[in-house]
Amino acid sequence: MFYQILKKVIKNDAIESDPPEIYNFRTVVVCVVACGGALLFGMDMGIIGGVLTMATFKDKYDLTGKPTVVLADLSSNIVSVIQAGAFLGCLFSMWLANKIGRRMSLVTASLFVFIGVALQAGASGHLAAMYIGRFIAGIAIGIASTVNPLYVSENAPRGIRGLLTGCYQLSIVTGLTLAFWINYGSLLHLKGDIQYILPLALQALPAVILFIGMLLANESPRFIAQQSPEKALLVLAKLRGLPTDHPYIQQEMNGISMQLEEERALAANSSGWTLVKEAFTVPSNRKRSFLCITLMMWSNLTGTNAMTYYSPEIFKSVGLSSSESGLFATGIYGIVKMVSCAIFILFVADSLGRRKSLLWTGIVQGIALFYVGFYIRFDPPKADAGPTAAGYVALVAIYIFAAVYQFGWGPVVWIYCSEIPAARMRALQMGMATASQWLFNFVVAKGTLSMFATMGSHGFGTYFLYGSFCFTMVVFAWFFVPETKGLALEDMDELFAFGSVRGKFVPSRVSRLEDEQNAKKDSPAFEHVD
Repeated sequence: MFYQILKKVIKNDAIESDPPEIYNFRTVVVCVVACGGALLFGMDMGIIGGVLTMATFKDKYDLTGKPTVVLADLSSNIVSVIQAGAFLGCLFSMWLANKIGRRMSLVTASLFVFIGVALQAGASGHLAAMYIGRFIAGIAIGIASTVNPLYVSENAPRGIRGLLTGCYQLSIVTGLTLAFWINYGSLLHLKGDIQYILPLALQALPAVILFIGMLLANESPRFIAQQSPEKALLVLAKLRGLPTDHPYIQQEMNGISMQLEEERALAANSSGWTLVKEAFTVPSNRKRSFLCITLMMWSNLTGTNAMTYYSPEIFKSVGLSSSESGLFATGIYGIVKMVSCAIFILFVADSLGRRKSLLWTGIVQGIALFYVGFYIRFDPPKADAGPTAAGYVALVAIYIFAAVYQFGWGPVVWIYCSEIPAARMRALQMGMATASQWLFNFVVAKGTLSMFATMGSHGFGTYFLYGSFCFTMVVFAWFFVPETKGLALEDMDELFAFGSVRGKFVPSRVSRLEDEQNAKKDSPAFEHVD
């Protein structure tokens, strides 16, 4: 039944040719629970922006009456310190994921969350405690943002790898939506300090889910195979719902084992520094390192996190001046993101593919941001007048921007960066990707409020800047991003060793790889390609 539903919504060669048993409910549950760290990230992004607009929070932390530039600086510090922690956490996660495994790394992240959230909720007007709490929570988010996609991609069958890895992005936007409505409810129904303390405390809820779920879940078969191939075979068979002697299980396990053997041979007498060197000196690895770093950079330079962190301020700039209307519009913004992301991972991720998604969404996002910029430049909202007709169109443009991001530069970059590295490089290159993500997330979070205060009336220049980035990244995707839809993780080595990764090389090469997979689908033996 579950497999039949998947076949109706996902169209690719892998799901048609693979044994139906591998597309089972257990795999989906394991991957969804693993994304609890993403839910935490989403809740933090959504909650802090709303909390900063609450009068009770401003009074408690002495932010009321500050000059615009000073307030922008303090607010951006509160927001961005979590990105600084996340940057450190994702660098640390590269070592942690290989040392104690993917599963226990996520358990460790949840413990950091409990400490960080407790400090934030109990800071009671002390900015230092708030900064420390958010920094510690950031370390946890940095670990989870690296290990979540890694764990999911190593557990998911190839035919729904895009769907399940995309659950990471869906969890982020689900957390955002919950946070927006928690803020709105707190503003309407709570008085005093509890109005902002409750939203801050509820950030720990996803960590509880992650902690319990990962204690009960299996470790990644690819990680286990490094220590015990026999145990990895048992875990893989259980995860796929097939006996250990089934041809599909034997083929997948042989592929994992042969890849690990090659990597051990390459790693003989090599240090951690050698691994880093290989990531940038071996041509096929260098291409993948380059893509992991730059795709995450562009994902942030769309301006989406600026919209998320400071959405009440964004909606104020198009005419929604009251806190209640701003937070309500922010709640709708979250729903738009969540529904769009769900549609993408169910119907588009493993059907349309990665490359096409990046191309068309970047164009639409750029157009939407340029419209908002032109509106604010030539017809800015008047005080206490409410939005004009053009203002409502700008509001719709912001919602279109949010929706389209979920079809491309949101989930696709996480899917792509988790699936293209070689197994030996996967933790390192995912660490590079998330380090880049958090570095540029920090840049956006720290700089956006200052840009709104200095780049023209109502910050119209900010929209032109982010819109220009959107058009630039379309050009980047056209020339440098090959398609990976439907390929097994083990085939990425061959794809990226083929020479140029320019788009024009990809279709024929990918088609040939898929043809080879179809030719081998009935064979229990694994044919490795050097």
